[in-house]
Amino acid sequence: MANTAFASKVDWREMREFAGTDLTRSFVLFWELESETLMVDIDLFLTPEHPFFEKPRPSEKACIRPAVIEFPSCDRIESEEIPADTDPATMITKLDHGAIEGLRRLVDGRYEIKGAFGVVMLEAERPILRLKGP
Repeated sequence: MANTAFASKVDWREMREFAGTDLTRSFVLFWELESETLMVDIDLFLTPEHPFFEKPRPSEKACIRPAVIEFPSCDRIESEEIPADTDPATMITKLDHGAIEGLRRLVDGRYEIKGAFGVVMLEAERPILRLKGP
């Protein structure tokens, strides 16, 4: 696994794509690689600042919405839990789901996603966050 101690790091809280959300209260459902785009399906926690935030119903404790984080032009994917010589399409099927602890942009288009699923490193263009459904 590559050393992640780079001088330039940008936490997800500083990225405009994630404004009005809390990734540390979100959950990865599954990973998919399609046409060089890594797609991470998540249950996304919205804060009151998000334009699609709705007050939770009495039976709910938070505003959670289905969403996907897309990483276009994903050239490389690594995981500490999966051997480095595993081909990316196979690696994606082996990545687990779970709570997100953090996401940050390192240098040169590298991203690090940490969570219950371990540490996933990737090289891609800037992420795109999309809410799903109506």
